[in-house]
Amino acid sequence: MKAASFRLSSHSATRRADDRWFTFGRVLALLGLACLLTPAGTVAADLPPVESFFTRAKLQHASLSPSGKWLAVTAAAGTGRLALAVVDSEGKQAPVITASFSNADVVSFEWVNDDRLVFSVGDLIVGFSEQKFGAGVYSIKRDGTEQRQLARSRDRYRPEGLLAVPRNGADSVILGEYEFDLAGDLESVNATRVNVATGRKESLSLERPAHSRGWLFDPSGEPRVVVASSDGTERIFWRGPRDSAWRQIASFPSLKVGFVPVAVDGQGNLYGLVPEGTAQTTVLTRFDFATGKPADDVLARTPGFDFSGQLILGAKDSRLVGLRLLTDARTTVWFEPGMKRIQAAVDAKLPGHVNLVSCADCVAPEVVMINSFSDQDPGSVWIYRPATEEWHVVGQRRPEVEAAKMARLDLHRIKARDGRELPVWVTMPKGAGPQAPAVVLVHGGPQVRGSEWRWDAEAQFLASRGYVVIEPEFRGSDGYGATHMEAGWKHWGDTMQDDNEDALAWAVSKGLVDPKRACIAGASYGGYATLMSLIRHPTTYRCGVAWVAVTDPRLLFNEEWASDLQSDARRYYLPTVVGDLVKDADMLRRSAPVERAGEIRVPVFLAFGRDDRRVPIEHGTRMRAAMTAAGHPPEWLVYEGEGHGWRTTEHQLDFWRRIDAFLAKELK
Repeated sequence: MKAASFRLSSHSATRRADDRWFTFGRVLALLGLACLLTPAGTVAADLPPVESFFTRAKLQHASLSPSGKWLAVTAAAGTGRLALAVVDSEGKQAPVITASFSNADVVSFEWVNDDRLVFSVGDLIVGFSEQKFGAGVYSIKRDGTEQRQLARSRDRYRPEGLLAVPRNGADSVILGEYEFDLAGDLESVNATRVNVATGRKESLSLERPAHSRGWLFDPSGEPRVVVASSDGTERIFWRGPRDSAWRQIASFPSLKVGFVPVAVDGQGNLYGLVPEGTAQTTVLTRFDFATGKPADDVLARTPGFDFSGQLILGAKDSRLVGLRLLTDARTTVWFEPGMKRIQAAVDAKLPGHVNLVSCADCVAPEVVMINSFSDQDPGSVWIYRPATEEWHVVGQRRPEVEAAKMARLDLHRIKARDGRELPVWVTMPKGAGPQAPAVVLVHGGPQVRGSEWRWDAEAQFLASRGYVVIEPEFRGSDGYGATHMEAGWKHWGDTMQDDNEDALAWAVSKGLVDPKRACIAGASYGGYATLMSLIRHPTTYRCGVAWVAVTDPRLLFNEEWASDLQSDARRYYLPTVVGDLVKDADMLRRSAPVERAGEIRVPVFLAFGRDDRRVPIEHGTRMRAAMTAAGHPPEWLVYEGEGHGWRTTEHQLDFWRRIDAFLAKELK
């Protein structure tokens, strides 16, 4: 998907409304963020500073109330903490800072009804090991009164969190109580309905199936689906409006895609995903209770991609009025004629952008909110009134980023050396000529989707330094069908790494990059891929950057306190996807970078978090020792207090400054 360069600006047709609309400016000024409504400043240096990419976005989340009269936002306050504010969407009443804390951030929120919100807090400033445990979930009135703590982690083994907010306007939410065993493995999730005004609780789990891990509720908040998971098997249970007990409707191995429930509408329809065709990409269908299996009729498919999206239900009758989809980019398919017209008007106003329209009742809304972004633009939030054609910009997420100077992102589908189709994302620097230096940026997981068409801090930062950024969706990645994902099973050390080299070779063949100036980088599995690629393809890359990297897949099987992997992962996932410790012992040894450290002949930057529980620091210390013994010590960095990635802004900025200097030295 390609987009035209675009910057937010004033529009003469809306100036008559601007005076009263500066109530948004007032709330942001109260938070110390009046700059959100002003254009980004001029960058004095040749290169945009690292802060433009890795400091916290000024405007975070925005959401309309059920009636559309109020808009709630979270934004960075002058203290650096995220605060929650509520604004009259008509601009008639003064804004209110609803919740703000000196030692915590409002990390998420949802409207319960027009009078009350529910939110969770956390600490986004300190590192992993310094996190305060048990911050909990709170409710509050939109005017900032009647704050009530609804849930808190009473002890290590029974934390609580928000599961759902019914759409019936009642003063209730549904919380989940997560039960863990003494080894730290998830046993089950219990559901409880809580009145946010009184605190009264009602258990919804008295007759739930054993090992319940996931729940789906209908729009009124009634539990309809429970997903039970144990012994490598997923079991789907249903309890309809006229059912007195839960009944099993599907069962399949956890690593195989069966019927995956995703939503229940107000008419009792259960929607879910099933695989289709040789690629085994998932499609959206209904469950046919008469036949006891998914219906043959496909409601939606996204060719070349797994179906990934959200069902949009009408507010009054909770029927399906639209679908939010993700292909290469996010888009919305509306079934309501009025919403089709509104979407067309929004897209005409904000061309070259993904424009996600949200509304209280997406049938004939009086007001809609737009989340608008592109590959070059981190995004902005708008309010639009279709009847009067009034447009108001709420704010830019990163006003310091100049979209016109950002890089372009495109998805290509190439052929790997064995003929497999390979999706590859390429971020092209602004003004890049042929034969530019390149960074192959490998995503973690690996069973996740790597990217989508939107602004990304890491890729854009590297592109701002002149590097073509190549991001392969190598075999083993999710989102492109089960066949593509399963092709990577037990191939961590070989064909998955060949895909990365094939992506680079394709870019070289197109004249996009200099074959003699390429490095490879990544975190977690991406860090593993970096090290293994340097071993498997020793003459392809000039250097490697690996952070929180797996250096010995066999260590993932260790059952010890330092690891947060569940026992089910060790028993079922790892033996199937990575390799069996006994049956595949030779393969696992060959696939361990720490065993072959002496084969790495180029500079390597290794970085780890001292308190990482997903990939404990032992992975790093062993690799460092092995490379040093082989006569090629890596550049080495450990962040105290951090886990599987960097939480603090200080560490983010420091890390990317170091990477900037490392790549500049090796790819000069």
